[in-house]
Amino acid sequence: MALEGKLVKKNYHIYVVLGDGEINEGQVWEAAASASKYKLDNLTAIVDKNNLQMDGFTEKVMPMDPIDKKFEAFNWQVMTINGHNMKEILIALEEVKKIKGKPACIIVNTIKGKGVSFMENIRKWHGKAPNQREHEIAIKEIQGGNDDIK
Repeated sequence: MALEGKLVKKNYHIYVVLGDGEINEGQVWEAAASASKYKLDNLTAIVDKNNLQMDGFTEKVMPMDPIDKKFEAFNWQVMTINGHNMKEILIALEEVKKIKGKPACIIVNTIKGKGVSFMENIRKWHGKAPNQREHEIAIKEIQGGNDDIK
């Protein structure tokens, strides 16, 4: 989509959200190389670095650190932010629009289940929905004033 936008001279920006477990797939790096080759400055990858994936902790399944250096090696402009800080997120999204001649990557450091005591850094919540009682507890905890996630 980003390449098509360049070819037909459309003024839009494409955002791709990737998990840190997902980036151990080869097609991600093939796309990263292509984006660099075609200087897709209308493309931003947002990598959710929460250190968990379906099969376990990313470091045990397939270590990908340093993620920033890998994207930089593919000639991407990279920034790393706190993915729980909305102000940092909004600033980063504005900054990537100013980058010319290369794609951008925003690595957002997050904690899976942030703000919910029984979910934080627990792998089973990667693909499991809470039941009604768990949902109620989670909502109460999130609304309890965790300023870091607002």
